[in-house]
Parts: sequence; structure tokens; C-alpha cells
Amino acid sequence: MKLGTGNRRQTILAGVLGVLALAACIFIYEEVFGGGTTPSAAPAPVEAIVPATEGAPARATPNTVAAGPAATPAPVAGRSAKPVGTASSALDPTLHMEAMLVSEQVEYSGNGRNIFSPNSAPPVVIPTPIAKARNQAAVNAPPPQPAGPAPLPPIPLKFFGFETSTNGKRQAFLLHDDDVYLAFAGDVVLRRYRVIAIDARTIQVEDMQNKNTQTLPLLAN
Repeated sequence: MKLGTGNRRQTILAGVLGVLALAACIFIYEEVFGGGTTPSAAPAPVEAIVPATEGAPARATPNTVAAGPAATPAPVAGRSAKPVGTASSALDPTLHMEAMLVSEQVEYSGNGRNIFSPNSAPPVVIPTPIAKARNQAAVNAPPPQPAGPAPLPPIPLKFFGFETSTNGKRQAFLLHDDDVYLAFAGDVVLRRYRVIAIDARTIQVEDMQNKNTQTLPLLAN
């Protein structure tokens, strides 16, 4: 089958358009599903500080990648770093008995008390008591007896005379401060003191408040 010139051109144009469409589809697929990221530049090498040996300062070596606590040096062309070791390797674990014997031979030469000896403390002197702390007589004394009732106050009246009436009754003369009272047997003086009996030389008066009877003598002139 022979195609014309016009049909050939259409066929070539359709093939070119198909190739372009396929290329566009591939590009869109990579952009959408491939993340659309471009390769980033390699990170710059990190310089690690190598511990210095005795007499040499610390130096930084290039091309060393620090990855966490234990940094793994990246392989480089040239001289390899020399491991120094840890500080504990320089310690000597050997027990030196000579130094211990010297320290054991040191004697205490102070003027105070030796804390390592129980006999270095001075003896304690207990003074002799001069007298007994308690009075033996006061210790053996009987306990005090309870006091009795307080004495009643005296009646503040003075009997300085009397007179006898025609019917034979006696009337007493009583003095209270500067006041004079005349009272027969049974009378009450100052609303408190009652005359009970009147004799030729004495008079009996009762204190009605304290229920106390006292005998008052006749005052001499």
C-alpha cells in the first residue's frame, strides 16, 4: 500500500507528538512520585580534635566524620592518626609496701590527748564534798501539823460600872470607843453583842455573829 506525501507527513508529525507526550508524562511522573528533589551537595568535612601527646599541641585532622559519641574517622590518603589511649592507663596499680611501712612508723608527738590511745586522757579528780547536801535534822523532822482554827476576835466593849434598880435588876455601863451604852441582861449593843449576865465584877457578852461568849472584867477606877 503506498501512502501519499501528505499522509507521510501526518504520520511523522503524529509520531513526534507521541514521543513528546511520552516524555512529558515521564517528567510529570518523576516530579509527582519522585519527590522533585535534586541531589544536594555533599556535607563539608568536620574537623575532629585529636588529643595531643606529651610535648605536642592538639591538632585537628580534616575529613573526619563525627557520628555520635564514637566518631569514626573517614579514610583519607596520608598518615593515620596515632591512638593516644585513656588517662587510666597511666596510673600504676601496684601497692607500694615501703610507703605504707613509713607511715606506720610515725609516732604521735603532740602535747594534747592522743585520740588513738585510751590511756592518754588525764585522770578525773572528783572533789571531796565539804558538807552534806541535806540537813539530817531537817530530813528527820516530823511534818508540820495543820494549824487549828484562828482565834476569835475579842469583843470591843469595856465594862466600867453598873447600877441596881429598885426591882433588883442590874444595868451595866458599857463603853465602845467614846460612846457609852446602858444595857440590862438580854439587851443587844451595836446590833451584834447581847448581854447575857451582869455580876458585881464581870459581865458575860455573846458575839451573835461568831457564836462566841466572852467574859469582860470590871475596869478599875
